[in-house]
Amino acid sequence: MRMLINSAESVVADALRGMAAAHPELDVDVERRVVVRRDARVGGRVGVVSGGGSGHEPMHAGFVGHGMLSAACPGEVFTSPVPDQMVRAAAAVDCGQGVLFVVKNYTGDVLNFEMAAELAEEDGLRIERVLVNDDVAVTDSLYTAGRRGTGATLFVEKVAGAAAEEGAPLERVAALARRVNESSRSFGVALSACTTPAKGSPTFDLPDGEMELGVGIHGEPGRERRAVMSAREIAEIAVGAVLEELTETGPADGPVLALVNGMGATPLLELYGFHAEVARLLAQRRVPVARTLVGNYVTSLDMAGCSVTLCRVDEELLRLWDAPVQTAALRWGR
Repeated sequence: MRMLINSAESVVADALRGMAAAHPELDVDVERRVVVRRDARVGGRVGVVSGGGSGHEPMHAGFVGHGMLSAACPGEVFTSPVPDQMVRAAAAVDCGQGVLFVVKNYTGDVLNFEMAAELAEEDGLRIERVLVNDDVAVTDSLYTAGRRGTGATLFVEKVAGAAAEEGAPLERVAALARRVNESSRSFGVALSACTTPAKGSPTFDLPDGEMELGVGIHGEPGRERRAVMSAREIAEIAVGAVLEELTETGPADGPVLALVNGMGATPLLELYGFHAEVARLLAQRRVPVARTLVGNYVTSLDMAGCSVTLCRVDEELLRLWDAPVQTAALRWGR
């Protein structure tokens, strides 16, 4: 095992200490595992809270800041945070306007955020929950009933955070977040397995020369395995799978946000080359691209591979996407 860590037991705490040192604008509680923007209660806005297992960085803690998340709850590697973390985060950001929980559709996350919402409401907080389930590869998987939540989480958190920053009420912020999720579809591909610090070896067997089409962000099985193909061939499968179901969500000629996301170990040289194929296919199919993001945003430790996420947007969603954001991993307009 070759990892830049002290120990498997301390890897999450060490990462949080490093984040605290690098980003003084964040209040990082290493022991209780909550990351909060220091000005979360300034302005009396809706709080936006998300979280999930570590290993997907920069999601979620890297998206805490102006115009995006108010707080994030990192769990252990590939393990849901616990309800106490979520309740603590909600209390830390609540200004009396309510709190939105953004939840990826994995059983542990869903159950724990549901319990946290009940506990927070008992404490007098108003809570709304939005479930992200954008992955078209499979319907059910090892950790999920229904579609998995993947790359659209970034779109949901950005739009919801922008709406909250503008002072929108809780119900409006939640409605916009749901609209983004309903308008988004994703498909991922693995060229290698990931390695968790605790296991110290690949989490699944992917023989040399093979790839997993439709992989999940924890290494869950996808649709099928094939011999490794060219970027052009992979893009045709991924874009085709996304567009096949994206047409259900809005006008077929509407513009999209496009995310070409690295799984953690794929260099930008390859991701930009892959995006060239994605852009070519979208142009061929006359799908206008309003904005594009290329890079590692929703990762799976050291997995080689990528995912494609498309979100159909109207003028309002595009305006909220373009609104200023300043987080550790995403920033523009300030």
